[in-house]
Amino acid sequence: MDLARLAAVHLFPVRHHSPRSSATLRAYLDEVRPKAIFVEGPSDATPLLEALVDPKTVPPVAILGYRTDGAPASSLWPFAAYSPEYVAVKWAFEHGVRVELIDVPVGMTLAPFEGAVVGHDDVEDPGGHERESDAEHGRHGEDHGAGEDGGGDDDGAPASEPGAQESIYDACARARGFRSFEEFWEASFEAPRYDPRSFREALLAYADLARLDGDRLVHRARDAYMARCILERMGPDLAPHEVAAVLGAAHAAAFAARDVDPALEARLPAPVPCAVTLIPFSFPRLSEQLGYGAGNRAPQYYQRAHDAGGDFRRATLEVLIEFTEHLRLRGFMASLADTIEAFRLAVALAELRGKAEPGLDEVREATIATMCRGDATHVDGFLWPAVIGRNVGRVGGGIGKNSLQEEFWREVRERRLPATDAPESFRLSLTNEVEVGTSVLLHRLRIAKIPYAAYAGARRAGGGARRRGQAAQETPPDELLGQLSETWEAQWTPATDVALVEKIVLGDTLEQVATRLLEEDLAACHTTGEAADVLLNGVLASSARAAAAALRACDQFAAGDSDLPSLARACRAFAGLASFGSSRSLSSLGDGVIAPMLEKTFARAVLRVHGGCTGSDEAVAAAKEALRTLHDVALSQPIVDRAAWLAAARELVDSDAVNPTTSGLACGLLYLAQAIDDAEVARVVGLRLGGATPPESAASFLAGFLEVNALVLVKSRPVVEALDAFLGGIAPERFKDTLPVLRRAFAALVATERRYLLENVLAARKLGDKARAAQAVLLEKDREKLKEMSEDLSQAMDDLDDLL
Repeated sequence: MDLARLAAVHLFPVRHHSPRSSATLRAYLDEVRPKAIFVEGPSDATPLLEALVDPKTVPPVAILGYRTDGAPASSLWPFAAYSPEYVAVKWAFEHGVRVELIDVPVGMTLAPFEGAVVGHDDVEDPGGHERESDAEHGRHGEDHGAGEDGGGDDDGAPASEPGAQESIYDACARARGFRSFEEFWEASFEAPRYDPRSFREALLAYADLARLDGDRLVHRARDAYMARCILERMGPDLAPHEVAAVLGAAHAAAFAARDVDPALEARLPAPVPCAVTLIPFSFPRLSEQLGYGAGNRAPQYYQRAHDAGGDFRRATLEVLIEFTEHLRLRGFMASLADTIEAFRLAVALAELRGKAEPGLDEVREATIATMCRGDATHVDGFLWPAVIGRNVGRVGGGIGKNSLQEEFWREVRERRLPATDAPESFRLSLTNEVEVGTSVLLHRLRIAKIPYAAYAGARRAGGGARRRGQAAQETPPDELLGQLSETWEAQWTPATDVALVEKIVLGDTLEQVATRLLEEDLAACHTTGEAADVLLNGVLASSARAAAAALRACDQFAAGDSDLPSLARACRAFAGLASFGSSRSLSSLGDGVIAPMLEKTFARAVLRVHGGCTGSDEAVAAAKEALRTLHDVALSQPIVDRAAWLAAARELVDSDAVNPTTSGLACGLLYLAQAIDDAEVARVVGLRLGGATPPESAASFLAGFLEVNALVLVKSRPVVEALDAFLGGIAPERFKDTLPVLRRAFAALVATERRYLLENVLAARKLGDKARAAQAVLLEKDREKLKEMSEDLSQAMDDLDDLL
């Protein structure tokens, strides 16, 4: 490898997303007029460069590389209008100069490298590309991994770990008297108006120091790959002075120092199957302030500086004028004089800190001191988001979107859904056919794990609302089905297009993708309840094929399913479909199929009620929820055998073979349904809480009984009389063993329920006239007043206080 020839190339070190780097690079290219330009970037993405600089392409955009062998992995190379790599490519096309990308290909970037992936982030090299963070990729539920040396602080350089040796970046900032590496970078490289050659020499000197810090094995292997690519593509026809190489600073420094080991290229892994495309990106994703680590803190601020030819004073003034207008629109006193004073202070602060021009820190501090009178609320709430920006890029027609992207963006436009990188909430009325279609689209995206819209709440047909902020994935599908409206929070991010590109292997339409994933879920099902959830999701996504297959699976599973919770879960699903299915386009499935399935599955579940309620409290926890479900279905669906359910529940009440908690729960359900009257419930409670029953079992029965609807039960005087007799009849030596269960039983009672319980206890003990006074005392928790009352009343209060 001819390293001397390589070092003679016009090596230009850059920092990604740096306005000063891009402006100086353009001036340098104008000066040296190369015949070929080689740019750091995945070599197999070179065919995308024409589309990258197409007039219809508007940065920010990103090259997306992703695996096509089914493994979930992808990586992004983002570009802003002021990214030096973008400027170099654009200059080449404007001047008819050959331009190519020369870094390791995407397939190699995503391949394992000694337990990690090769990556393309130069953490030791602030000038290099940085890999999109796991937080970004985690939005669509896949672990794309991080580079070998992924990570870094908010300043764009890795922070020293507590107790570890100080990093070169911290040392540079400290030596120059700056508070952070980012402040050091702005003062040393971003703000000063270097001539191109001076900038190149200064950055090479810095990079030569920085590249010696830490383990750069993977990047040294990339050095070898890129060095070979440059030399091979130069060939014998191009002289070194006719070639420019635009690289991350550490790579350029290695080439200039001829510190390249060709043997290291063999350490790079074999590439994995992959594809590469161009997708829109956004300023929030570029901002380190939001945790995405793609190269700078405030893309909009740097865009202003770029548009002003690298003039940070002009960018600072524009930001301050915009912020002044923000304050005035919100009723605050803010004048042009305040703006001028803030600008002067920002410039003065920069001069005091040895900076040629103000930067972000000066903008923020000057604004707080002058325009906000020391209050940072509006600065952090508006100024900082304003300097980050919300710009979303656009890819020109040279790169065709795949069918999923086309469908997504067409639906977003036609349905007027949010298309910005900022969350927006909206409500869908499910009585409107068009909005039902929108709901179907969002559920298909949810099932396909396309990160775009999150379910935020709903108004149910039966009344009430789900808590806002609960994701659709956390909401049972049957609850999503029976709604009059849905509230969603939508936000496009680059991860949306990443997922749309990756999911193309599953189908050409969102319906096909959702159907494929539902069929995979169905293949993994082992119970009726699991298959029923797939059925509901098939209905929500209007996937007739998946719904029909899930319906058949439910029938097959139910025939041999002995799991009571699973059967009850299926009954709940079928009941929801019977009530709301017609609003979800079930015609291809046939609403008439649902009723027989509900009838058969309910009958099977009832037969397994007794067997499903045996075992410990932990073992029957799911069975208790199943009992509630079957009870609700029996009362709401006239087609099921209600009498069979009531008989099964009554058998639980009278059985000593099942867990007492389930007996108490069944008794409470029957009482609320008026299947047993006050006299009968008093008899049952008296029998189950009588002296013949062990106190622990009696307490468990009571706990289950109070789980149903404690207010209704404690308002019943016969029930409370039986309860009082039970508590009074527990032998003192057994009371301590029973107390934990009793405490759990009464712990859920709120103040109103406790008040009714007290009134009925006092009435049962014939304390009449003193009941009202005792009630007030209970609420006040005043034990001194209790002592002044009769011993009988005090005893009643003490008994309750032990439990409550």
